[in-house]
Amino acid sequence: MPDPLPPYVLKNEETFAILDSRGEICPELQNDTGIFHRGTRHVSRLQVLLWNRPPVVLGATERGAVGVLVSHLSNNEDEAGGSAAMTLHLERSTVLTATAFLQQFCFTSYEERPIHIPLTLLVDADFRDIFEVRGYKRLQRGRIVRGGPGTLALTYRGLDGEDRFTVLRLSDPVQDVDGDHVALVLTLEPRQTRRLYLVLDFHPTAQPMGAEQHYNAAMAATIERFRDARRSAASVVSDHPAFNSWLMRSFSDVHLLASQVEDGLYPYAGVPWFNSPFGRDGLITARQMLMVEPRLARGVLGYLASRQALLDDPTNDEEPGKILHEARLGEMAALGEVPFASYYGAVDSTPLFLMLAGDYLRRSDDRDFIAGLLPELEAAMAWIRRAEASSADGFLRYLRSAEGGLRNQGWKDSNDSIHHADGRLAEGSIALCEVQAYVYGARQSLAAILERLGRTAEALVLLEEAAALQVRFHQAFWTPSIDSYALALDGDGQPCQVRASNAGHCLWTGIATPQAAAAIARRLMAPSSFNGWGIRTLDERERRYNPMSYHNGSVWPHDNALIAMGLARYGHRSEALQILTGMFETACALPMYRLPELFCGFPRREEEGPTSYPVACSPQAWASASVFGLLEAITGMSIERDQGSGRVQVRLRNPTLPMGLNVLDFNGLRLGDEEINLQFHRGDHDVGVLVRSRTPGVDVLIMK
Repeated sequence: MPDPLPPYVLKNEETFAILDSRGEICPELQNDTGIFHRGTRHVSRLQVLLWNRPPVVLGATERGAVGVLVSHLSNNEDEAGGSAAMTLHLERSTVLTATAFLQQFCFTSYEERPIHIPLTLLVDADFRDIFEVRGYKRLQRGRIVRGGPGTLALTYRGLDGEDRFTVLRLSDPVQDVDGDHVALVLTLEPRQTRRLYLVLDFHPTAQPMGAEQHYNAAMAATIERFRDARRSAASVVSDHPAFNSWLMRSFSDVHLLASQVEDGLYPYAGVPWFNSPFGRDGLITARQMLMVEPRLARGVLGYLASRQALLDDPTNDEEPGKILHEARLGEMAALGEVPFASYYGAVDSTPLFLMLAGDYLRRSDDRDFIAGLLPELEAAMAWIRRAEASSADGFLRYLRSAEGGLRNQGWKDSNDSIHHADGRLAEGSIALCEVQAYVYGARQSLAAILERLGRTAEALVLLEEAAALQVRFHQAFWTPSIDSYALALDGDGQPCQVRASNAGHCLWTGIATPQAAAAIARRLMAPSSFNGWGIRTLDERERRYNPMSYHNGSVWPHDNALIAMGLARYGHRSEALQILTGMFETACALPMYRLPELFCGFPRREEEGPTSYPVACSPQAWASASVFGLLEAITGMSIERDQGSGRVQVRLRNPTLPMGLNVLDFNGLRLGDEEINLQFHRGDHDVGVLVRSRTPGVDVLIMK
């Protein structure tokens, strides 16, 4: 019988675990669980038997604030030994390091006599590549070698020449090791507590740390990791307990997924399928988090600049100046069985890179860092200009070159996501509406950077290009029959006259005219698009609408957050608030207040929660970050800097709060060298703002 509780997720750098409520992996019940390291499943089975039977689950908690899973278990009745059921309590705590999986078993006996507990550990490793686990078929694989007598050690000799290891260590001596299991007996006196420690090591050394010492060090390190995250960011707290739980879970999940890179942290896209640096995902996650934690943007920008394309290589859609789509580890990527070791098949990562750089400079005043990235920023704009020049209509387009690469190269990258109103797939090179909006934003961002660095003439050229693009875009994409921008232009320049959420992104960057923005706002919030939880990727009136599809009718939290930020930009604050309310109610209806990558787009019904998409990543970085983008939208918060005086202006345009939320505090909002603490509070007729404290260089402007 499947575990009734959700899978639990832990991650540390290139290692992640997907576990059931026992803290275990049972492949017969769920074949995509396991412990993965560097793109390979290093543990495909992990089960504990007490008296040859699985323990009873009392409860489990994924403690997001410290990155630990705690499972509470008990025993079944032991017919042979006479122990009554539910007389043994087992608290099982799980933590990860970058190269190991560790558990503490804390046994407490409530029997009235001494007991002897036969304990069996079942452990196996299939060393499947993450793409194999996802369903890819391989013609051949490497071989698994088992360790010698008395040890449980497995080695996979890969076709890429790499050896991959899984070695089990315990704090107590074992009585038996045989193939895939380890057996020992624990003795407990009445009311005695006894601890056992387990380590599964993926980078074993000649002189490993003791299991207990290794576990304690890992626990201390992960607690400090999450404490440091909270210290480094602004805190956001409301007077609504459930809203606070959503905020805390979302923040913790972003940091659960974040890995250390040279310039800071990079939020990996999601578990299980996308535990890697993805350009688009990292850029959008960092942008949504920018108001509360700008250091994520620094890490993302620095990493992507260091991986910017330098060559023309059609095998991975690489062209000089492009920004990475994804970078994968693992045997299949190393062998080229999939083209994703360093893959550049994303048309939008490059303009999003430029947009984030401008927003980060405005938010952080980190002038030296951005100046150091100027060669990469200029190379990114040069790629955009070359690509536009090679297009007959001057729009930024994509066309796959890499065999096995992505057919569609915007954020909706499934094969059937870009289509015409009659259902035909769009063919040829594709110009997406939102990508032109990102290019518009990219030009404005680079112009602001160059202006800040004293290169005014070049900045003016970029602004003129942006203004011309805005006019051409509206002429080519506006489609009166759907009261929206076309989803895309196909290779023949024909518009895909489809009502899709993509048009909402055009509001985010400001390329839309005010009249178009108002029309799009009405359409996106209509019942055919807004299902009660959020905005669907595709309106239910469209030919390819399917609420169970990946991109043609589902609801994506990050999509909704960017749309809400765009609606707020054009003054449609009540619509942005409706989106936030829907996402909050979605979080309340899901386990652990965790928003997944996406969920099905069925209409909301009374006494029913949102319908899950079965293979969605959860957590997913940009879904977790969406609450912070939504808060930016409803508070109307933006940052401006006066280059002459050096003063920072915090602008708050017509702030509002959702029903049930009366107070919202932003504490420790760092603005370069300045800092401010703000409180939004509900009044009789509107939302007021209290500046609790600020440093001398900060001004606050409240606007209607």
